Amino acid sequence: MRPHRIAVLVMPGAAPLDVGITSQIFAPRHGLPYELRHCSLRAGPVEGRDGLGFVVEAGLEALAEADTVIVPGFRNSTQPLAPVVVDALRDAAFRGARMVSICGGAFALAQAGLLDGRRATTHWQLAPTLAREYPKVQVDGGVLFVDEGPVLTSAGVAAGIDLCLHIIRRDHGVKASNAIARVIVAAPYRSGGQSQYVPRTLPEPLGDVFAATREWALRHLAEPLTVERLARHARVSARTFGRRFVEDTGYTPMQWILRARVDLARELLERTDLGVDQVAARVGVGTGANLRMHFQRILGTSPSEYRRTFSGGNLAEPGAALPAGTAVAAAE
Repeated sequence: MRPHRIAVLVMPGAAPLDVGITSQIFAPRHGLPYELRHCSLRAGPVEGRDGLGFVVEAGLEALAEADTVIVPGFRNSTQPLAPVVVDALRDAAFRGARMVSICGGAFALAQAGLLDGRRATTHWQLAPTLAREYPKVQVDGGVLFVDEGPVLTSAGVAAGIDLCLHIIRRDHGVKASNAIARVIVAAPYRSGGQSQYVPRTLPEPLGDVFAATREWALRHLAEPLTVERLARHARVSARTFGRRFVEDTGYTPMQWILRARVDLARELLERTDLGVDQVAARVGVGTGANLRMHFQRILGTSPSEYRRTFSGGNLAEPGAALPAGTAVAAAE
């Protein structure tokens, strides 16, 4: 049985970690039947990013022989690719190769039309641009990776590890994937639907309408907040407030308030040892059950798991105040 051929397309300005992930996980030393080749427009030196470069052994002909093609992130990923690269990606996909991207590599697959009509992800900072430039792609910028069968995409940097381990699970089962995860000291399994944990869930305002009211609301999240109360602060009718708030933020007032409360809960979970019920009361969602529900829906995880991931042992004393301006900073 011949090995499964993997071609890693190293574009100029390739991200060193993205390329290194594939080399580590699909390395022959793990004993799995993979044959790994790194390629670019032509064999030889390829400029990398962050002061590191590469020397690849093959040109684009490697894509014509690959069973799986992986495109790591690269600099200027939003710029047009050379037509010969686009054609090579399309030909590989048409031939039946599995197409995979890590981080900004999704833009290469999108340029080739391979993401049209499919769900896909990329680094959360790039997701809005991918959605804008390629409206036929169903961009989900909040998840670690997306498996669409013949086409798989991952979020930025370390999420590429999760996607590559997922591919191992697909090809060779959980035991093989877990064994490699142990070797590289990685989490054995994080589901693709888990959140990327963007710095905040509040949307960027599209304008400055009601900015003072938003800042006031952030200082009163523990209190009952309604559209009517927010409108009174803004000195407009509730109907006008709701309509203009959506125009300014893309969210209804209460959707925005909920996300602000989740962000404040994240701060409390990271920086204090308050229990989940106490955090829920502090941020105005009532009960721990409510907080768990909102965390799962917005972040794809639980408060307890979030705390384990991000507290890092850097907890304040119970009941200690957060640094001044914490809540306001979350909306800036």
